[in-house]
Amino acid sequence: MLQFKRVSAFLLAIVLTSALGCAGTAKTESTGEYGDDTLITAKVKTAIFNEPTLKSAEINVETFKSIVQLSGFVSSQANMSKAVDVARGVSGVTSVKNDMRLK
Repeated sequence: MLQFKRVSAFLLAIVLTSALGCAGTAKTESTGEYGDDTLITAKVKTAIFNEPTLKSAEINVETFKSIVQLSGFVSSQANMSKAVDVARGVSGVTSVKNDMRLK
């Protein structure tokens, strides 16, 4: 009976350690959040690519905890605003940080 309790305690410790290893913190993402952010990044890149007025190769997209950061270079303030608007329109995006620069 003592051995059963030890094995049970050991297995419980392994399960708890595994569960905590997948949890996110303020500076890191959980496994699920990382997958969601990857999907959001792909959706934003696709939306920007499908916008004919934007040169998508010069706009970089990164996502962390559903917050999208746009960086790179655009040729006008109108293109910058359009890229931010397009990113905001993607489902799952909570906010957009604009780090783009004018050429």
